[in-house]
Amino acid sequence: MSSRLSLRLSRLLNMVPYLLAHPGISAAEAAAELGVTTKQLMSDLNQLWMCGLPGYGPGDLIDLSFSEESIEVTFSAGIERPLRLTSTEATALLVALRSIVEMPGMVDPTAAHAAIAKIESAIAGGDVSRPPAQVPVERPVVATVRAALADAHALRLVYYSASRDEVSERVVDPIRVVLVDNNSYLQAWCRQAEGVRLFRFDRIEDATELDEPARPPSHAAADAAALDLFQDDPDVPLARLRIRADYAWVLDQYPMHRIRSRPDGSIEAGMRFASADWMARLLLGFGTGVSVLGPPELVSAVRERADAALAAYAAAGLLGETEPA
Repeated sequence: MSSRLSLRLSRLLNMVPYLLAHPGISAAEAAAELGVTTKQLMSDLNQLWMCGLPGYGPGDLIDLSFSEESIEVTFSAGIERPLRLTSTEATALLVALRSIVEMPGMVDPTAAHAAIAKIESAIAGGDVSRPPAQVPVERPVVATVRAALADAHALRLVYYSASRDEVSERVVDPIRVVLVDNNSYLQAWCRQAEGVRLFRFDRIEDATELDEPARPPSHAAADAAALDLFQDDPDVPLARLRIRADYAWVLDQYPMHRIRSRPDGSIEAGMRFASADWMARLLLGFGTGVSVLGPPELVSAVRERADAALAAYAAAGLLGETEPA
């Protein structure tokens, strides 16, 4: 079964108990809750009408009364309860929730901790003897950004840019929240820069939801705009690299842009990065084929990692004898 059909089957099986719990709900409201379009919801309802218990006679099929104004299940054919998670699925969901609940802006921490408690209780067979975990207080700034995203409103941000070591104020049109290298970012259209920018949540000093709709350009909100998150974003550090001529292939494998060619055939290039630690690991993997020219903190990170690796090899007796310089 394709993943697309599997997702639809899961949705269909869960729709009946959902609709039983919300009798008379409109198609638009149900579609928004279930994460589908109204057209897809009506198609699903027509499909449900033909489902039921083995035998598939008129008295065995699910019976519905529905229009775009109101949906009601008149006969459930025994499908009153939603699908249950397997232990593997529940564990995977817990791991995912716990990994993002501490990331600002990713989820509502109160809702996430309530979901974690319910899943843990279900896994333990309803044992709720343990005291509930203390829910961390969400920063007002983060709550404001999430609210603006939900309301599709523009934001006025006061933001600290680490690459320029300055605080600026700007109006942005929120697009989405993304997680990159263990940091959460607001991706938004910056009206001042007239481009898509990333704003790290822990560097947003203040946020005000504006009483006007967010209007990012259609190309900025498209999925393709999120594929190269750091390209040309001055708020994300830029590594300056020297690439040996025989390593020019890395320009095709990584999001680098050519700056200039040197007389010896090497190439100077730039690459945006979110974490100096990650970038240092990447560069060391190229050996002498790629060297870092800046910024200074990245040069230091590469040097420290290289020295630590050499010290570890020396301690293990894996370095050969070297001639004095």
